[in-house]
Amino acid sequence: MREYKAEIIGVGTELLLGNTVNTDAQDVSLLLSKLGINVYFHTVVGDNPTRLKEAVEIAKIRADIIITTGGLGPTYDDLTKQTLAEAFGKKLIFHEDIAHKIRDFFANRIPAIEMTENNLQQAQLPEGCIIFENELGTAPGCAFEAEGKHVIMLPGPPRECRSMLKICAEPYLKALSQAEIHSHNIHIFGLGESAVEEKLIDLMETLNNPSLAPYAKDGEVMLRLTAKASSRQDAQDLMLPVLQKIQNVLGNIVYGVDTDSLENTVFHLLKERGLTLAVAESCTGGLLSKRLTDVPGISRVFMGSVVAYSAHAKTALLDVPQDLISDNNAVSREVALAMAQGVRHKFNADIGIGITGIAGPETDSSGQSPGTIFIALCSNDHTYCRSPHLFHDRERIRIGGASHALDMIRRLLTDLPVE
Repeated sequence: MREYKAEIIGVGTELLLGNTVNTDAQDVSLLLSKLGINVYFHTVVGDNPTRLKEAVEIAKIRADIIITTGGLGPTYDDLTKQTLAEAFGKKLIFHEDIAHKIRDFFANRIPAIEMTENNLQQAQLPEGCIIFENELGTAPGCAFEAEGKHVIMLPGPPRECRSMLKICAEPYLKALSQAEIHSHNIHIFGLGESAVEEKLIDLMETLNNPSLAPYAKDGEVMLRLTAKASSRQDAQDLMLPVLQKIQNVLGNIVYGVDTDSLENTVFHLLKERGLTLAVAESCTGGLLSKRLTDVPGISRVFMGSVVAYSAHAKTALLDVPQDLISDNNAVSREVALAMAQGVRHKFNADIGIGITGIAGPETDSSGQSPGTIFIALCSNDHTYCRSPHLFHDRERIRIGGASHALDMIRRLLTDLPVE
């Protein structure tokens, strides 16, 4: 089974300037990964034939497959075909059938725009290439083999690139690769990236295929377990024993495999148990509610929320006693529990969440520092409160507070320790 190495070259000065996000590279990488072709390098180069040729010469040394995106249009700076043809010693050949399609495109699809003659340079393609028709635009792509390398040229506009990838490039690439790459994403909440790696380092160092890599995300960690094999089932057979080892080592801090998010996990647990949820937020300012309502179908289980930022709002909207706030401070275990109980009763929900804390950047009047937070959960039978130590960064405090609340719900519904 041959191991192909690929390099993607994005062509366009607008990519270097940051005016355009290079989504083409992501789309191409995802396809290559699915086909079992290893992407080793992403390169971006401006609309300059000298620098593009230099990038291609480097790619020829280190890659078996070179895929370019962009620079196939009709204007003076669209020089990808010319530069690639020169780099591989190929002539450009004019294709009258392609020219006819370009004329037809203007006449029938955009008749209000007069076609200029420079559009016909798009009908010039490297000799001996396989032509990729553009279903959505005028610039065709192409593929050819030369000097032991496979070269594929795709248009830059994302819709056109994506369409040509699926219709033309994927069948071409499938014929090259006999392998598939499949992955499992293992989602973790409760340990940082370095702590997770420390627990798994011995296993990670012994793995080759499958491989295991950690990724830090907002407030949590993801592990990607990846295997390369001749079929999906063979890849799954390689990954299954490793996945079981990871779950045995990490235990209940693994909240899901191939799930979208903590909030998605919570949604499915609530739905399976026929339970409802209401939320009262202070320092998180509605972020927990936002994350929940991002999940399609959440209305089945989410009754509503209250953002009670001030002490007066906590009293007026959630029936938190004023003397409780006076005696304990608005940021306290007692007030968080009262908020959870209050919102649960207001919305007649099975589970209530109350969050109060200091997002900063300043300490509060009682001297409590940013990162101080209390997250309470109230259900028919239990009340819990968690007070994690969060980083002194306003955004991370809000994200962490919402994530801890979701983790508490997840643990309650799976009979795990909540606090």
